[in-house]
Order: sequence, then structure tokens, then C-alpha cells
Amino acid sequence: MPNRYERLLAQAREFGQEHVFRFWDTLSAAAKEQLLDQIESIDFPLMQRLVRDWVLSQPAEEHFRAIEPVEMIPRGGAPFPAHARARAAGEAALREGQVGLFLVAGGQGTRLGFDGPKGAYPIGPLTGKSLFAYHAEKILDAQRRYGKVPPWYIMVSGANAEATQVFFDTHGYFGLDPAGVRFLQQRMVPGVDGQGRFILEGPASLAMNPNGHGGCLPAMVENGALDDARRRGVRWLSFFQVDNWAVRVADPLFLGYHILRQAEMSSKNHAKDHPREAVGVHCLCDGEYRVIEYSELDLYPQLLETTATGELRHKAGNPAIHILSVDFVQRVYDHFEDFPWHRAHKKIPYVGEAGELVRPAAPNGYKFETFIFDALRLTRHAPCALEIERKGEYTPTKQFDGDNSITAARRSMTDYWAEWIEAGGGQVPRDEAGHCAVPLEISPAYAFTQDEFVRRNTGRSLVITRPTAIDARGNIQEYPGA
Repeated sequence: MPNRYERLLAQAREFGQEHVFRFWDTLSAAAKEQLLDQIESIDFPLMQRLVRDWVLSQPAEEHFRAIEPVEMIPRGGAPFPAHARARAAGEAALREGQVGLFLVAGGQGTRLGFDGPKGAYPIGPLTGKSLFAYHAEKILDAQRRYGKVPPWYIMVSGANAEATQVFFDTHGYFGLDPAGVRFLQQRMVPGVDGQGRFILEGPASLAMNPNGHGGCLPAMVENGALDDARRRGVRWLSFFQVDNWAVRVADPLFLGYHILRQAEMSSKNHAKDHPREAVGVHCLCDGEYRVIEYSELDLYPQLLETTATGELRHKAGNPAIHILSVDFVQRVYDHFEDFPWHRAHKKIPYVGEAGELVRPAAPNGYKFETFIFDALRLTRHAPCALEIERKGEYTPTKQFDGDNSITAARRSMTDYWAEWIEAGGGQVPRDEAGHCAVPLEISPAYAFTQDEFVRRNTGRSLVITRPTAIDARGNIQEYPGA
């Protein structure tokens, strides 16, 4: 203990952060170990650079001569001529075991009114199945269709790592082989005050936050997941976020376009609802592929412009669905010291002089994070951008009610599955607005797409009158309700 303490105190003093030890003499042995563990995990030279560039000086605003829309591959409407070839290429990669899955699941369900990892939230309105369970059932469906189970890499955070592992253990990994599921933890970075000093949230604890979803890139390498993927013959990683209930895990069409175009990183895009929708915008800035975050839109007013017909000129919203080539992840990691960081001015609780917790009324500090989409600007080949419809692909759950909510996601998925039932010759009740009037759930392990559902349901016309769930074997369960 003394040698470790002295070494870390000297390092903190070298970088002007020795104040983090100010409660040292009052701490128990266990608390001292906790504090030392946190301090030892900090990349001090990185934090010194971030403080210098983002706190002690005002970073220069970027200016571009031209910002142009990205060219998206259309998905809806009449079949696009290249779709069949792309889908075949993606299905071949899945059959050959060349695809892995990467899930970002480091968040808590606090904003949903849920105590636990966000992925454990019971999203199913009838079955109560969790977000994790739904994603796992999509993997089981891929196994049935392609004969291979894509390995599943799940990035957790210090806040939910243990609880996520317990949840998977308790639920028997949702029928998946545990050997094919690997958890990895992202780095944490300390928050700083206006002078660049690390903020203590308790006498033995620094205010730390995950390094953003861009942190998946070093996490893949540093936790051995990228080596594991290579050993399994994986060449491409399907990236998605846990709160998107509808995401098409390992979509063969998307994979195929990425493969045929020899892209290093590709993205799905959805048309924005309105100019200030809270999603990033994919665009070309002086020819370089960029994603401009919604919080930065006022810096680039041309991204808010509409055409003469009232349509958004820059409509490519970012649903955070990507394909990354394994070799590209390694290349980005090898130069991660040059990866872009972002700063957020936040209200960060801190410990007062007497050791009490203080909750500030206004922003008092800065948090730093990285975004996965910034890797797009580092690609050597033009990224592939595939347009998607929201329904059946994008249901972000940021809160319980309102926009991007649990209630909106449940209604969207019910309407989506209602179309499947009607396409198969069945009937569903509709309300005056045209929405399905009762909740529906269809297990992804039974059908991944409408075509698959119609094919598997041949000869059985369903007449839905009550809340109804269809399980992985096609069994129908009705629930009480109108």
C-alpha cells in the first residue's frame, strides 16, 4: 500500500491533481484501495491534453467551404437493382461465420424509471421480455437461418458490468451458448472543473463517466475481443445500441452492401422528422464524411435548410447502426491518440470541504467522451450509407413517455407486427388513427422479417381481437384486455 500510494500521489502531483488525496487520512483501508484503483486507471497525459485543449482554452470552431448531403442507397419502395446481389453477399458472410455482433450496453435505466442495466428493461408489453432477450432472440433466428451463431460482444460500463453479467446468468443467456457471449468494459474518464481539476464526488471517489460509445474501439482491442473475433474467422462487426428494440441485428442486405463496396465502416440512415430532431446528421464536409451532432447544428445552419418543396436538404439522420471491418477497428485503435473527443458542460455532484455531497444548480464541470461515428472520417474508402424506414428498424428508448420513448416504441412495434399479420391474410383491429388497437408481440426467434413470418405462417390466418403474443415456436398466447 505505501509504495502504491506514494507512486500515485507523485503522479497526481506531477499533473497538478494532488487534491484528490485530500481526504486520505480519514479513509478506511477499503476506501483507500478504491481511490487508488480509480486513480491508477486514469490516463493522465490524455486528461492533461483534454483540459488544455477543451477547458483552459476555447477550441477553434471548424469552418467548411461546402457541406453536402451524403448519397444514400434507397431501401423502401420498388426493389433497388443491387439489393438481391447485396443480400446474397451478406447471407454468404453469415453462413460462413464471418460476422460478429457488437452491442453497446453501458447505460442504466434511470430515465426509464428502472433500477438496473438498460438492457434488462422489460420492453415486451405482454411478455415482459427484456431488451437483451429480444436481441438474443434475433441471434437465435440467425442461427436457424444460416447455421452459424455470430459471436456477441457486449460493452458494459463500471456502473452496470456486474449486474449485466448476473442478468445473463439468471436467464441462462437466453438460450445462447455462453462461450459465444463476451462482456467487455470500456474505459472511464474523470470529470473536471473549470480549472481542469478532477472532481471528487465523494471522499474516496472521483466523478467518472464512460468514455462514450467511441470507447468501444479501444475496448474491443484491450479486452481481447478483437483477437477473439479473428480467431473465429470474423471479418465484419454489426454494431448497434441496446435501447433500439427494433434493430435488425446482422442485416444481410446492409452487410452485403458493406462487403461489395469494400467499405471499412458503413452506416444506416433514416430521414429526419424535422430540422432539429435530436439525432446527428450524416454529411460531407469539404468532401470528408462527417456526422454533425444535433447539439452542434447551430454552428452549421445550412444543415437546417429546406428545399423549395419544404423537404430537408440534409435529411440523413443517425440511428447509430453500423458495420465495421475488423481490420479497420485495429487501425483506428493503433492511432487512437488522434481520435476526436467531445466536451459537455454538465452539473456534476461534488464533495464539499466537510465531505458532504453537493448537487450544483448550474453546470459546474466538464465531461469528455468519444463517438463511434467519428471513425467514419478516418475511412480510406467511401462509407456505405443505407437508407432505412424507422418502423421495424429504429425505436430508441430514452424515456418512458413522449418522443423516443418506451410507449412510442411499443406502439411502433405493434403497428409493424400488425402489418405482418395482415400480409399473411390475418386481421387486426384498428383505431381511428389507423394504429393497431391491441398490443402485439412476435418473437424474433420465430420470424426476423415479414416475408419470413408469412412463409412460416402459411395456412394459418390469424384473427386478432385481444392483446396477443407469438412465441419462438409460433405458439399464440392471448392476454386479457380490449
